Amino acid sequence: MSQRGHVVIDIERCKGCELCIPACPPQVLRMTGEHNRIGAHYPELLSGCTGCRACWLVCPDFCFEVWQFDEPGAPGARPGE
Repeated sequence: MSQRGHVVIDIERCKGCELCIPACPPQVLRMTGEHNRIGAHYPELLSGCTGCRACWLVCPDFCFEVWQFDEPGAPGARPGE
């Protein structure tokens, strides 16, 4: 699957609610076994992100910054609009 986007996750803002996991259409988010400084598990991004912003839309703590590639797999990216 070619990458069409990328997500940057602010793991310290995450409270571990897991709303982003089922919201992700390509299913490229999963919870880690690690904890942030408040003791919450946080998501990690696997390959295959489409830049759809579903994680960004459901996150109550604004943990996600979504980038969309101009061309699938291209190194340059632009913020999701």
